[in-house]
Amino acid sequence: MRNTVREIGWATRGACRASDPELFFPLAPSTEQEARAKAVCADCPVLAECRTYALREAEPEGIWGGLTVQERRGLRFPSGWRQPAVG
Repeated sequence: MRNTVREIGWATRGACRASDPELFFPLAPSTEQEARAKAVCADCPVLAECRTYALREAEPEGIWGGLTVQERRGLRFPSGWRQPAVG
């Protein structure tokens, strides 16, 4: 079962709290939008908690902890993480 933001106490202290959610969960992501969202994250007092949560829960969308979905995926599954099949 996924946690809701209300169940994650640190989220109430996030710098993103006063921002438009569309900035972090855009319908049409752009480089500019990503940079603006990451700028909010850069000064966030709960950046580490947010990033840890997103990695642990494998958040499938949005910018969390200053990382995009692709960046989080890269941290969870670094290059060469798969072992070749032995056969």
